[in-house]
Amino acid sequence: MPDTPSTRPLLDKLGVKQGQRVALIGSFDGDFVEQLRARGASVSRRAVRDADQIYLAANTAADLKKVVALKKSLRKDGSLWVIRPKGVKTITESQTMKAGLDAGLVDVKIASFSATLTAMKFVFRLKDR
Repeated sequence: MPDTPSTRPLLDKLGVKQGQRVALIGSFDGDFVEQLRARGASVSRRAVRDADQIYLAANTAADLKKVVALKKSLRKDGSLWVIRPKGVKTITESQTMKAGLDAGLVDVKIASFSATLTAMKFVFRLKDR
């Protein structure tokens, strides 16, 4: 069976719900911000305490160093999404997974964020919730 692009809306794939506290770290498309607000999420351009979801725009492996600090702002049942370019050598899937694991988080999902970006979801380990 050939791979076909998902027809699910992006915010559904990412699990965004009305009333959630969402933090965007780095550069994000204005359309994404508007979609979040239209869904009823409270959007901040910096880390906020007890965020339901944090999105980190990571373009290089060095950007992944922020994961440790961002974990401190995440609710125990929240998710941290690392958004990175597809198919580049400056930041890889294995580097992204390692950054999450080193921060004490586990990767649980990968989703296509756009034609050029991929998203990897991290959550707290069950024993740490």
